[in-house]
Amino acid sequence: MSTPSYSLFCLGNPLLDVQVSNGEELLKKYDLKANDAILAEEKHAPIYDELVKKHQVTYVAGGAAQNAARGAAYVLPPGSVVYTGCVGDDDLAEQLKTANKREGLDQVYQVKKGDKTGACAVIITGHHRSLVTTLRCAEKFDQSHLSSPEVAPLVEGAKFYYVEGYFLTHGVSSVLELSSKSTEAGKTFILNLSAPFIAQFFGSQVSQILPFTDVVIGNEAEAESWAAANNYPDVKDLTGIAKAIALLPKKNPARSRVVVFTQGAQSTVLVTADKPDSPQIFPVHALTDDQIVDTNGAGDAFAGGFIGALVAGKKLEEAVEAGHKMGGMCVQQVGPQYKWPKIQIL
Repeated sequence: MSTPSYSLFCLGNPLLDVQVSNGEELLKKYDLKANDAILAEEKHAPIYDELVKKHQVTYVAGGAAQNAARGAAYVLPPGSVVYTGCVGDDDLAEQLKTANKREGLDQVYQVKKGDKTGACAVIITGHHRSLVTTLRCAEKFDQSHLSSPEVAPLVEGAKFYYVEGYFLTHGVSSVLELSSKSTEAGKTFILNLSAPFIAQFFGSQVSQILPFTDVVIGNEAEAESWAAANNYPDVKDLTGIAKAIALLPKKNPARSRVVVFTQGAQSTVLVTADKPDSPQIFPVHALTDDQIVDTNGAGDAFAGGFIGALVAGKKLEEAVEAGHKMGGMCVQQVGPQYKWPKIQIL
């Protein structure tokens, strides 16, 4: 039997989101910010049981790269996208597989027998979301899985690679393997900055990967965090920060680096290394307050649409538009989900 060939290979931390609304008291109790993403500390450990026991929860397939991969699969033909990461042999992993199947994403999980699949507490307050992640076995991903008989042909066959910044907290060697292979083969490697704490506390890991990175995706908070960590003079200068990242040293200079920063309902900024002084600004079609159900996963949805369009051979302008459409679709539903029956995006 022949090995399937996928255009896009994605790597990340598979998580099941445990989501609650009206979580103001939870923010106070666990010392959380309304619009943030963190790894759980010891003081946050009880939150997962508390959500299930004391609140009305919604379970949604999560994990930043997995959300984006499902978004890319949504806009591309069937059999275009495959995702890997580490899960346990539990019901949480089965829920993730069900969500992936519904949205056309194939997975080649590494399964750790007897371990628990990672989870993310999602605390919704108004249009803000606070994410508290316990990685569990997601951080036990073995780099050897990439060279396993099941996965190695998929890595070799892909034309695009996408990795979430969260993975750099534990798996930088795996990301280096993917990104360097991509560069050597003249393919496209895409990195999402994912959360402000990544640039703040894992800046050296980000710096290791950026020379191999062709496309950098982030939001305004992540851009500001990168700027502060790298002594950029104006942390609010989004186009300047995008230019600075675009012009960083690159192993394959023949492929011009692209940096794209979203700002929620505000305009999206895009800068390319070949035209660093000509930033492109793309307005967002703003939704009314009553149209917005949940902003959790909106950035991942944008990334999914944007990447999917790139894989489909679309221009950068068209990719941003696809990202905006997917982000707008996502915020009108609970969690990082997409509308069915399918809506034409590209």
